[in-house]
Amino acid sequence: MAVFSTLFRLLRKNLVVLAGLGTLGYLLLPNVVVTVFSFNKPKGRFNYSWQEFSTDAWKDPCGVADMCGSLSLSLRIAFWATLGATVLGTMIAFALVRYRFRARGAVNSLIFLPMAMPEVVMAASLLTLFLNMGAQLGFWTVLIAHIMFCLSFVVTAVKARVMSMDPRLEQAAQDLYAGPVQTFLRVTLPIAAPGIAAGALLAFALSFDDFIITNFNAGSTVTFPMFVWGSAQRGTPVQINVIGTAMFLIAVLLVVTGMLAGKRRAKKSL
Repeated sequence: MAVFSTLFRLLRKNLVVLAGLGTLGYLLLPNVVVTVFSFNKPKGRFNYSWQEFSTDAWKDPCGVADMCGSLSLSLRIAFWATLGATVLGTMIAFALVRYRFRARGAVNSLIFLPMAMPEVVMAASLLTLFLNMGAQLGFWTVLIAHIMFCLSFVVTAVKARVMSMDPRLEQAAQDLYAGPVQTFLRVTLPIAAPGIAAGALLAFALSFDDFIITNFNAGSTVTFPMFVWGSAQRGTPVQINVIGTAMFLIAVLLVVTGMLAGKRRAKKSL
């Protein structure tokens, strides 16, 4: 009886931690499955059941025709979409927080529409816009569409950071004879950098992963998510799992590196 009482107390004391670990494990389970099946050697076209361990797919990740080409295209679109959305989103976030102008409240509300709107609605609307403009569907239409839907996420992330900034720090820099550019580069930008970085990473992930909006506006252009969807109709090569595992590991490495760098800066500031 005492053992059960002790276990009950431990569970009640660590319930939040256990619930968090359980949720995290549930979220990471698909990544574990993808990683495990990247070492599989299927006998048929579909990589859905375990057959035998093999590293052949890791040795030749571009062994499937057009896969690395679509991956390269997705990375290029994600890079430029992230750059465009981050620059525009940062300026919009500063304008919404620091300045008062007409229709400011309406702009604040409109910023959230792309996040609340179903992707299929936005995709169809963008397609209608491009067709009415006579634009040829392809790389540029996909890039413009990605910048448009990533913009709201960047604005939200940067805006939250800018709202928490202490304006007295910038005023102190100006009292010490720093010019507007110097104040921005040495005070404002470093403080806002975590929010900008968070928005940029979110924009990159959303752009690289997007299928619905891309499928509507891509024309004959094939990105990596579209390649994966098309491959699923004919067969799922193991190399898809390899690319997915590699992207997941790179993301984890970036997060861990950022955390370690933040802890190192915190120790230096003490």
